[in-house]
Amino acid sequence: MELGIVTDSLAHLDREEMLDTVASLGITAVELPTGGWSSAPHLDLDRLLADAGERSRLRDALAERGLRLCALNANGNQLHPVIGPKIDSLVRKTVELAGLLEVPTVVLMSGLPGGAPGDTTPNWVTTSWPPETRAILDYQWNEVAIPYWQDLAAFGADHGIRFAVEMHGTQLVYNTATLLRLREAVGSVVGANFDPSHPMWMGADPRAMTRALAGAIHHVHAKDTRIQRHVADVHGLLDTQGPECAASRAWNYVTLGLGREGGRHFWGQLLVDLRAAGYDGVLSIEHEDVLTDAVEGVASTVDLLRGVMPVAPPSWSPQDI
Repeated sequence: MELGIVTDSLAHLDREEMLDTVASLGITAVELPTGGWSSAPHLDLDRLLADAGERSRLRDALAERGLRLCALNANGNQLHPVIGPKIDSLVRKTVELAGLLEVPTVVLMSGLPGGAPGDTTPNWVTTSWPPETRAILDYQWNEVAIPYWQDLAAFGADHGIRFAVEMHGTQLVYNTATLLRLREAVGSVVGANFDPSHPMWMGADPRAMTRALAGAIHHVHAKDTRIQRHVADVHGLLDTQGPECAASRAWNYVTLGLGREGGRHFWGQLLVDLRAAGYDGVLSIEHEDVLTDAVEGVASTVDLLRGVMPVAPPSWSPQDI
């Protein structure tokens, strides 16, 4: 496995400072957001598409620091009933740039449609009752998401790109079952961006998920969540407070290792489970702990992962039996 970083983790630094910091921490791979829910502080998508010299300068900036570009990130809601076409354009430009830069993976979310034709806001269905929820899901999946994703998958394949879809709340794909449903409908060009922090706050076990997703994990975000049991036991895990209310929220994103008791032990087990599930790639650190200095938090995460991350291939082989 290899240490990487979602560069928005250090969004307060300009590109040169960010790359210097990343290299100084011993990280070797970077994942650059291109827009959408990111302000894309380290990349100008249109300029890179239009200017081969700008692409060369980006490659040189990475190479001179011993870094490589492992993924582009185009997180936004391309199925939004109003702004979806704008985000779809961003996604397709990101695919085109990934092809030009010979980056094999674009990270994104599934998107979330409205609940019916004519709606102007997305609709996230999380229960099977009342009965109209079934009709909403049928429309979202069969009339919007699957046709869209079949077309996008073909576009990605034409450019040599695979998609790593993040299972995230307020998205049509938010858990293992929905990720596998999309993959079955579209094909293996679609796989998971496995970010354990989201299933954690939805009550799933990331270790169990790796077994169910074996062979279908295209990318990994190293990010942690802490459940505040004194809040969640009273109000549940669904919480609409913003990150500025960290003290009173049921859960918060935290620096890696601070999410559970025995955090280092959990992450060591999870990484072994990921390797057993066929994933041996980049662990892209995504730091969103609002109570911690970003550089300190990333450095702490690097230290933890270095201690538990398998790097060399296994010494054992079937012939050893």
